[in-house]
Amino acid sequence: MPNRKLAVLVPILVAAPLLASCTENAKSDDSDPRSITVVSSDDGCDVSKVEAPAGTLTFDVTNSGQKVTEFYLLAEDGLRIIGEVENIGANLNSRLTVAVPEGDYVTACKPGMKGDGIRADFSVTSSDEEVEVSEDEQAMIDRANANYLAYVQDQSDQLLTKTTEFVNLYKTGKDDEARALYADARVHWERIEPVAESFGNLDPLMDLREADVAEGDDWTGWHRIEKDLWPEEAKGYKALTPKQRMFFADDLLKNTKKLDQQVDGDLSFTVDGIANGATGLLEEVASGKVTGEEEIWSHTDLWDFQANVDGARVAFEGVKALLETKDPELAETLTARFADLQELLDAQKTDDGFTYYDELTPAEVKQLSNAVNALAEPLSRLTGALLDRA
Repeated sequence: MPNRKLAVLVPILVAAPLLASCTENAKSDDSDPRSITVVSSDDGCDVSKVEAPAGTLTFDVTNSGQKVTEFYLLAEDGLRIIGEVENIGANLNSRLTVAVPEGDYVTACKPGMKGDGIRADFSVTSSDEEVEVSEDEQAMIDRANANYLAYVQDQSDQLLTKTTEFVNLYKTGKDDEARALYADARVHWERIEPVAESFGNLDPLMDLREADVAEGDDWTGWHRIEKDLWPEEAKGYKALTPKQRMFFADDLLKNTKKLDQQVDGDLSFTVDGIANGATGLLEEVASGKVTGEEEIWSHTDLWDFQANVDGARVAFEGVKALLETKDPELAETLTARFADLQELLDAQKTDDGFTYYDELTPAEVKQLSNAVNALAEPLSRLTGALLDRA
Protein backbone atom coordinates (compact mmCIF):
# COMPACT_ATOMS: atom_id res chain seq x y z
CA MET A 1 0.00 0.00 0.00
CA PRO A 2 2.26 2.80 1.05
CA ASN A 3 5.54 3.87 -0.49
CA ARG A 4 8.40 1.57 0.24
CA LYS A 5 11.67 2.58 -1.29
CA LEU A 6 14.01 -0.25 -0.51
CA ALA A 7 17.60 0.44 -1.33
CA VAL A 8 18.79 -3.03 -0.45
CA LEU A 9 16.44 -5.11 -2.46
CA VAL A 10 16.84 -3.15 -5.64
CA PRO A 11 15.51 -3.11 -8.18
CA ILE A 12 12.85 -5.61 -7.35
CA LEU A 13 11.39 -3.54 -4.56
CA VAL A 14 11.42 0.08 -5.53
CA ALA A 15 8.55 2.31 -4.49
CA ALA A 16 5.59 0.20 -3.58
CA PRO A 17 2.31 1.51 -2.33
CA LEU A 18 0.21 -1.56 -1.78
CA LEU A 19 -1.21 -3.06 1.29
CA ALA A 20 0.47 -6.32 2.06
CA SER A 21 -0.83 -9.18 4.05
CA CYS A 22 0.49 -12.68 4.08
CA THR A 23 -0.30 -15.57 6.31
CA GLU A 24 1.66 -18.73 6.69
CA ASN A 25 2.50 -20.68 9.77
CA ALA A 26 6.17 -20.87 10.62
CA LYS A 27 8.46 -20.29 13.54
CA SER A 28 10.72 -17.27 13.56
CA ASP A 29 14.49 -17.53 13.66
CA ASP A 30 15.91 -15.65 16.67
CA SER A 31 19.33 -15.48 15.02
CA ASP A 32 17.89 -13.73 11.99
CA PRO A 33 17.67 -9.96 12.61
CA ARG A 34 14.85 -9.74 10.08
CA SER A 35 12.74 -12.34 11.90
CA ILE A 36 10.40 -10.79 14.48
CA THR A 37 7.86 -12.43 16.75
CA VAL A 38 4.68 -10.72 17.86
CA VAL A 39 2.41 -11.88 20.66
CA SER A 40 -0.96 -10.19 20.58
CA SER A 41 -3.08 -10.57 23.70
CA ASP A 42 -6.42 -8.96 24.47
CA ASP A 43 -4.65 -5.99 26.04
CA GLY A 44 -1.06 -6.15 24.84
CA CYS A 45 1.22 -6.30 21.80
CA ASP A 46 4.67 -7.76 22.49
CA VAL A 47 7.01 -7.24 19.51
CA SER A 48 10.34 -9.04 19.99
CA LYS A 49 12.47 -6.40 18.26
CA VAL A 50 12.19 -2.63 17.99
CA GLU A 51 14.38 -2.43 14.90
CA ALA A 52 15.58 -4.55 12.00
CA PRO A 53 17.82 -4.08 8.95
CA ALA A 54 16.16 -3.17 5.68
CA GLY A 55 15.12 -6.10 3.57
CA THR A 56 12.53 -8.86 3.69
CA LEU A 57 11.08 -8.86 7.19
CA THR A 58 8.94 -11.61 8.66
CA PHE A 59 6.59 -11.02 11.57
CA ASP A 60 5.36 -14.25 13.18
CA VAL A 61 2.19 -13.19 14.94
CA THR A 62 0.59 -15.27 17.69
CA ASN A 63 -2.75 -14.46 19.22
CA SER A 64 -2.55 -15.37 22.90
CA GLY A 65 -5.84 -13.66 23.73
CA GLN A 66 -9.49 -14.55 23.28
CA LYS A 67 -10.42 -11.81 20.82
CA VAL A 68 -9.77 -12.15 17.10
CA THR A 69 -6.85 -9.86 16.36
CA GLU A 70 -4.92 -8.16 13.55
CA PHE A 71 -1.33 -7.01 13.20
CA TYR A 72 -0.16 -4.04 11.16
CA LEU A 73 3.13 -2.55 10.11
CA LEU A 74 2.32 1.08 9.40
CA ALA A 75 4.30 3.89 7.86
CA GLU A 76 5.69 6.65 10.06
CA ASP A 77 2.46 8.63 9.72
CA GLY A 78 0.59 5.79 11.40
CA LEU A 79 -1.96 5.73 8.57
CA ARG A 80 -0.47 4.06 5.52
CA ILE A 81 -0.34 0.29 5.78
CA ILE A 82 2.93 -1.38 4.84
CA GLY A 83 1.65 -4.86 5.67
CA GLU A 84 -1.04 -6.55 7.71
CA VAL A 85 -2.43 -9.88 8.77
CA GLU A 86 -6.10 -10.05 9.69
CA ASN A 87 -8.57 -12.33 11.43
CA ILE A 88 -6.13 -14.21 13.66
CA GLY A 89 -8.24 -16.30 15.99
CA ALA A 90 -7.44 -17.23 19.59
CA ASN A 91 -4.37 -19.48 19.92
CA LEU A 92 -3.62 -19.20 16.22
CA ASN A 93 -0.74 -17.56 14.43
CA SER A 94 -0.03 -15.93 11.11
CA ARG A 95 2.99 -14.61 9.32
CA LEU A 96 3.50 -11.30 7.58
CA THR A 97 6.27 -11.28 4.98
CA VAL A 98 7.05 -7.91 3.48
CA ALA A 99 9.99 -6.04 1.97
CA VAL A 100 10.68 -2.89 3.98
CA PRO A 101 13.10 -0.05 3.24
CA GLU A 102 15.04 1.99 5.78
CA GLY A 103 12.82 4.31 7.78
CA ASP A 104 10.60 4.78 10.81
CA TYR A 105 7.45 2.71 11.19
CA VAL A 106 4.72 1.81 13.65
CA THR A 107 3.59 -1.65 14.71
CA ALA A 108 0.03 -2.22 15.86
CA CYS A 109 -1.96 -5.13 17.24
CA LYS A 110 -5.71 -4.71 17.10
CA PRO A 111 -7.51 -7.14 19.47
CA GLY A 112 -11.17 -7.19 18.55
CA MET A 113 -10.27 -5.62 15.18
CA LYS A 114 -11.59 -2.20 16.19
CA GLY A 115 -10.01 1.13 17.03
CA ASP A 116 -6.41 2.24 16.54
CA GLY A 117 -4.89 -0.80 18.18
CA ILE A 118 -1.92 -1.11 20.53
CA ARG A 119 0.93 0.72 18.85
CA ALA A 120 4.71 1.05 19.17
CA ASP A 121 7.54 2.58 17.19
CA PHE A 122 9.62 0.34 14.93
CA SER A 123 12.80 1.30 13.06
CA VAL A 124 14.28 -0.20 9.93
CA THR A 125 17.97 0.57 9.58
CA SER A 126 20.14 0.73 6.48
CA SER A 127 21.59 -2.47 5.13
CA ASP A 128 24.49 -3.41 2.92
CA GLU A 129 22.66 -6.39 1.53
CA GLU A 130 23.06 -6.56 -2.20
CA VAL A 131 20.78 -8.63 -4.33
CA GLU A 132 21.51 -9.60 -7.87
CA VAL A 133 18.53 -9.58 -10.16
CA SER A 134 18.94 -10.98 -13.63
CA GLU A 135 17.85 -9.05 -16.68
CA ASP A 136 15.14 -11.61 -17.42
CA GLU A 137 13.86 -11.51 -13.87
CA GLN A 138 13.79 -7.74 -13.87
CA ALA A 139 11.78 -7.77 -17.08
CA MET A 140 9.20 -10.06 -15.47
CA ILE A 141 9.05 -7.83 -12.41
CA ASP A 142 8.59 -4.68 -14.46
CA ARG A 143 5.88 -6.32 -16.53
CA ALA A 144 4.04 -7.61 -13.46
CA ASN A 145 4.07 -4.20 -11.79
CA ALA A 146 2.97 -2.34 -14.90
CA ASN A 147 0.17 -4.79 -15.67
CA TYR A 148 -1.15 -4.72 -12.15
CA LEU A 149 -1.17 -0.93 -12.10
CA ALA A 150 -3.18 -0.90 -15.32
CA TYR A 151 -5.64 -3.41 -13.85
CA VAL A 152 -6.14 -1.39 -10.68
CA GLN A 153 -6.67 1.83 -12.61
CA ASP A 154 -9.22 0.16 -14.90
CA GLN A 155 -11.17 -1.26 -11.96
CA SER A 156 -11.12 2.11 -10.20
CA ASP A 157 -12.46 3.83 -13.30
CA GLN A 158 -15.30 1.31 -13.56
CA LEU A 159 -16.03 1.66 -9.85
CA LEU A 160 -16.40 5.42 -10.17
CA THR A 161 -18.69 5.11 -13.19
CA LYS A 162 -21.02 2.58 -11.57
CA THR A 163 -20.98 4.25 -8.16
CA THR A 164 -22.02 7.52 -9.75
CA GLU A 165 -24.94 5.76 -11.42
CA PHE A 166 -25.82 3.90 -8.22
CA VAL A 167 -25.93 6.94 -5.93
CA ASN A 168 -27.98 8.90 -8.47
CA LEU A 169 -30.58 6.12 -8.53
CA TYR A 170 -30.59 5.97 -4.75
CA LYS A 171 -30.92 9.72 -4.27
CA THR A 172 -33.86 9.93 -6.69
CA GLY A 173 -35.72 7.09 -4.97
CA LYS A 174 -35.30 4.55 -7.75
CA ASP A 175 -34.70 1.83 -5.20
CA ASP A 176 -35.39 -1.21 -7.38
CA GLU A 177 -32.84 -0.01 -9.93
CA ALA A 178 -30.36 0.87 -7.18
CA ARG A 179 -30.74 -2.59 -5.65
CA ALA A 180 -30.17 -4.16 -9.06
CA LEU A 181 -26.92 -2.25 -9.52
CA TYR A 182 -25.57 -2.53 -5.95
CA ALA A 183 -23.67 -5.81 -6.25
CA ASP A 184 -22.39 -5.16 -9.76
CA ALA A 185 -20.97 -1.79 -8.76
CA ARG A 186 -19.27 -3.24 -5.69
CA VAL A 187 -17.36 -5.94 -7.56
CA HIS A 188 -14.90 -3.32 -8.81
CA TRP A 189 -14.28 -2.28 -5.23
CA GLU A 190 -13.87 -5.84 -4.03
CA ARG A 191 -11.34 -6.68 -6.74
CA ILE A 192 -8.93 -3.97 -5.58
CA GLU A 193 -9.84 -3.57 -1.92
CA PRO A 194 -6.27 -4.06 -0.61
CA VAL A 195 -5.20 -1.08 -2.70
CA ALA A 196 -8.05 1.00 -1.34
CA GLU A 197 -7.02 0.05 2.17
CA SER A 198 -3.63 1.62 1.55
CA PHE A 199 -5.07 5.11 1.39
CA GLY A 200 -5.56 6.07 5.02
CA ASN A 201 -9.10 5.74 6.24
CA LEU A 202 -10.90 5.38 2.90
CA ASP A 203 -11.68 1.72 3.49
CA PRO A 204 -13.62 2.19 6.77
CA LEU A 205 -15.35 5.25 5.36
CA MET A 206 -16.54 3.28 2.34
CA ASP A 207 -16.91 -0.35 3.35
CA LEU A 208 -17.36 -0.68 7.10
CA ARG A 209 -19.97 -3.19 8.24
CA GLU A 210 -22.39 -2.09 10.95
CA ALA A 211 -21.07 -4.79 13.27
CA ASP A 212 -17.56 -3.32 13.02
CA VAL A 213 -18.47 0.28 13.86
CA ALA A 214 -16.67 1.33 17.02
CA GLU A 215 -18.68 3.03 19.73
CA GLY A 216 -18.96 6.73 19.02
CA ASP A 217 -17.90 6.44 15.38
CA ASP A 218 -20.07 7.39 12.43
CA TRP A 219 -21.17 4.72 9.97
CA THR A 220 -20.97 5.65 6.31
CA GLY A 221 -20.37 3.94 2.99
CA TRP A 222 -21.77 1.08 0.97
CA HIS A 223 -23.26 -0.93 3.80
CA ARG A 224 -25.00 2.09 5.35
CA ILE A 225 -26.91 2.46 2.10
CA GLU A 226 -27.32 -1.31 1.75
CA LYS A 227 -29.26 -1.44 5.02
CA ASP A 228 -31.55 1.35 3.84
CA LEU A 229 -32.25 -0.47 0.57
CA TRP A 230 -32.87 -3.86 2.24
CA PRO A 231 -34.45 -2.96 5.62
CA GLU A 232 -36.58 -6.09 5.97
CA GLU A 233 -34.23 -7.89 8.37
CA ALA A 234 -33.47 -4.86 10.52
CA LYS A 235 -36.04 -4.89 13.28
CA GLY A 236 -37.42 -1.46 14.06
CA TYR A 237 -35.37 0.13 11.32
CA LYS A 238 -36.34 3.72 10.46
CA ALA A 239 -35.79 4.57 6.80
CA LEU A 240 -33.41 7.42 6.02
CA THR A 241 -34.95 10.74 5.09
CA PRO A 242 -34.29 12.22 1.62
CA LYS A 243 -31.78 14.58 3.23
CA GLN A 244 -29.98 11.70 4.92
CA ARG A 245 -29.99 9.74 1.69
CA MET A 246 -28.39 12.68 -0.04
CA PHE A 247 -25.68 12.89 2.60
CA PHE A 248 -24.69 9.21 2.59
CA ALA A 249 -24.84 8.96 -1.21
CA ASP A 250 -22.74 12.08 -1.73
CA ASP A 251 -20.28 10.92 0.91
CA LEU A 252 -19.80 7.56 -0.82
CA LEU A 253 -19.29 9.22 -4.18
CA LYS A 254 -16.87 11.76 -2.70
CA ASN A 255 -14.70 9.01 -1.26
CA THR A 256 -14.89 6.98 -4.47
CA LYS A 257 -13.55 9.99 -6.36
CA LYS A 258 -10.75 10.33 -3.80
CA LEU A 259 -9.82 6.71 -4.37
CA ASP A 260 -9.83 7.11 -8.12
CA GLN A 261 -7.64 10.21 -7.88
CA GLN A 262 -5.17 8.36 -5.66
CA VAL A 263 -5.04 5.40 -8.02
CA ASP A 264 -4.46 7.67 -11.00
CA GLY A 265 -1.75 9.55 -9.14
CA ASP A 266 1.82 8.58 -8.30
CA LEU A 267 1.14 4.93 -7.67
CA SER A 268 3.34 1.93 -8.31
CA PHE A 269 3.64 -1.63 -7.06
CA THR A 270 6.18 -4.24 -6.11
CA VAL A 271 5.93 -7.98 -6.48
CA ASP A 272 5.69 -8.49 -2.73
CA GLY A 273 2.91 -5.93 -2.58
CA ILE A 274 1.03 -7.64 -5.39
CA ALA A 275 1.48 -11.08 -3.82
CA ASN A 276 0.44 -9.90 -0.38
CA GLY A 277 -2.56 -8.19 -1.90
CA ALA A 278 -3.66 -11.53 -3.35
CA THR A 279 -3.39 -13.13 0.06
CA GLY A 280 -5.31 -10.27 1.61
CA LEU A 281 -8.17 -10.75 -0.81
CA LEU A 282 -8.46 -14.43 0.14
CA GLU A 283 -8.55 -13.36 3.77
CA GLU A 284 -11.45 -11.09 2.86
CA VAL A 285 -13.29 -14.09 1.43
CA ALA A 286 -12.62 -16.21 4.48
CA SER A 287 -13.57 -13.55 7.00
CA GLY A 288 -16.69 -12.11 5.44
CA LYS A 289 -17.92 -13.58 2.19
CA VAL A 290 -17.94 -17.28 2.90
CA THR A 291 -19.59 -16.58 6.24
CA GLY A 292 -22.32 -14.31 4.83
CA GLU A 293 -21.36 -11.47 7.18
CA GLU A 294 -20.35 -8.93 4.54
CA GLU A 295 -23.70 -8.40 2.84
CA ILE A 296 -25.97 -9.11 5.78
CA TRP A 297 -28.92 -7.15 4.33
CA SER A 298 -28.70 -7.86 0.58
CA HIS A 299 -27.17 -11.36 0.80
CA THR A 300 -25.10 -10.63 -2.30
CA ASP A 301 -21.98 -12.12 -0.74
CA LEU A 302 -21.15 -14.36 -3.68
CA TRP A 303 -20.74 -11.35 -5.97
CA ASP A 304 -18.10 -10.05 -3.54
CA PHE A 305 -16.66 -13.56 -3.18
CA GLN A 306 -16.13 -13.84 -6.93
CA ALA A 307 -14.65 -10.33 -7.09
CA ASN A 308 -12.15 -11.07 -4.32
CA VAL A 309 -11.13 -14.26 -6.09
CA ASP A 310 -10.85 -12.35 -9.36
CA GLY A 311 -8.54 -9.82 -7.76
CA ALA A 312 -6.41 -12.50 -6.11
CA ARG A 313 -6.16 -14.54 -9.32
CA VAL A 314 -5.16 -11.50 -11.41
CA ALA A 315 -2.50 -10.62 -8.86
CA PHE A 316 -1.18 -14.20 -8.83
CA GLU A 317 -1.18 -14.50 -12.61
CA GLY A 318 0.74 -11.22 -12.82
CA VAL A 319 3.66 -12.69 -10.88
CA LYS A 320 3.21 -16.28 -12.06
CA ALA A 321 6.02 -16.15 -14.63
CA LEU A 322 8.45 -15.03 -11.93
CA LEU A 323 7.18 -17.65 -9.50
CA GLU A 324 7.68 -20.40 -12.06
CA THR A 325 11.40 -19.59 -12.10
CA LYS A 326 11.60 -19.83 -8.31
CA ASP A 327 9.03 -22.41 -7.25
CA PRO A 328 7.29 -24.10 -10.19
CA GLU A 329 5.54 -26.60 -7.94
CA LEU A 330 3.89 -23.80 -5.97
CA ALA A 331 2.85 -22.11 -9.21
CA GLU A 332 1.22 -25.33 -10.40
CA THR A 333 -0.55 -25.88 -7.09
CA LEU A 334 -1.95 -22.35 -7.03
CA THR A 335 -3.19 -22.64 -10.60
CA ALA A 336 -5.06 -25.84 -9.73
CA ARG A 337 -6.53 -24.46 -6.50
CA PHE A 338 -7.82 -21.32 -8.19
CA ALA A 339 -9.48 -23.53 -10.81
CA ASP A 340 -11.09 -25.74 -8.15
CA LEU A 341 -12.54 -22.73 -6.35
CA GLN A 342 -13.78 -21.18 -9.56
CA GLU A 343 -15.58 -24.40 -10.48
CA LEU A 344 -17.58 -24.18 -7.25
CA LEU A 345 -18.43 -20.53 -7.85
CA ASP A 346 -19.49 -21.28 -11.41
CA ALA A 347 -21.98 -23.80 -10.02
CA GLN A 348 -23.69 -20.95 -8.13
CA LYS A 349 -24.05 -18.61 -11.10
CA THR A 350 -27.56 -17.57 -12.13
CA ASP A 351 -28.99 -15.44 -14.91
CA ASP A 352 -28.80 -12.40 -12.62
CA GLY A 353 -25.46 -13.11 -11.02
CA PHE A 354 -25.15 -15.63 -8.20
CA THR A 355 -27.22 -17.51 -5.67
CA TYR A 356 -28.02 -15.29 -2.70
CA TYR A 357 -26.12 -16.31 0.40
CA ASP A 358 -29.24 -17.10 2.44
CA GLU A 359 -30.26 -19.58 -0.27
CA LEU A 360 -27.07 -21.63 -0.05
CA THR A 361 -27.25 -24.94 1.75
CA PRO A 362 -24.89 -25.60 4.70
CA ALA A 363 -23.17 -28.23 2.55
CA GLU A 364 -22.55 -25.71 -0.22
CA VAL A 365 -21.14 -23.17 2.23
CA LYS A 366 -18.83 -25.80 3.69
CA GLN A 367 -17.67 -26.82 0.23
CA LEU A 368 -16.82 -23.24 -0.64
CA SER A 369 -15.09 -22.71 2.70
CA ASN A 370 -12.96 -25.82 2.22
CA ALA A 371 -11.91 -24.66 -1.24
CA VAL A 372 -10.95 -21.22 0.13
CA ASN A 373 -8.83 -22.84 2.84
CA ALA A 374 -7.21 -25.15 0.30
CA LEU A 375 -6.18 -22.12 -1.74
CA ALA A 376 -5.21 -19.90 1.19
CA GLU A 377 -2.47 -22.18 2.48
CA PRO A 378 -0.31 -22.28 -0.69
CA LEU A 379 -1.17 -18.64 -1.43
CA SER A 380 0.29 -17.69 1.94
CA ARG A 381 3.66 -18.96 0.65
CA LEU A 382 3.61 -16.84 -2.50
CA THR A 383 5.37 -13.76 -1.13
CA GLY A 384 8.11 -15.74 0.55
CA ALA A 385 8.76 -17.69 -2.65
CA LEU A 386 8.96 -14.54 -4.77
CA LEU A 387 11.31 -12.81 -2.36
CA ASP A 388 13.54 -15.85 -1.98
CA ARG A 389 16.97 -14.83 -3.23
CA ALA A 390 18.51 -18.23 -2.74
